[in-house]
Amino acid sequence: MNIRKRLKSHPEVHTGALNDILFILLLFFLIVSTLANPNVVRVNNPKGQKDTKAKQTIVVSIDKEQKIYVGQTQVQPDMLDSLLKMEVNKARPQVDTPSVVINADTIAYYGEVFRIMQSAKRAGAKVVANVK
Repeated sequence: MNIRKRLKSHPEVHTGALNDILFILLLFFLIVSTLANPNVVRVNNPKGQKDTKAKQTIVVSIDKEQKIYVGQTQVQPDMLDSLLKMEVNKARPQVDTPSVVINADTIAYYGEVFRIMQSAKRAGAKVVANVK
């Protein structure tokens, strides 16, 4: 009678080194992906001699109380269209395409900003919106 325990061998996969290898591969691919530059063709852009930004000929501001200002003067919303057209026509002899810069508070209604943009476009001006 054989009373000894039989030693059964359990098949086992040693995964201790697998974590290290996966970590090293992850770091390798992260580093390689940040070094890869999709812009293969380098182009030298010309440098300007003068400041080519658009002149701020007309500034329209909307504050947090929804008051509209053209320059420093407060304007009623129903008079804004005619006043913008008048200001654009006044600035047209100095500049080909006058620009209207809209400085709006973050609390200002987007509908008002959009309405000012539309009326400036109808008056024939270039529109730049700046929401602070």
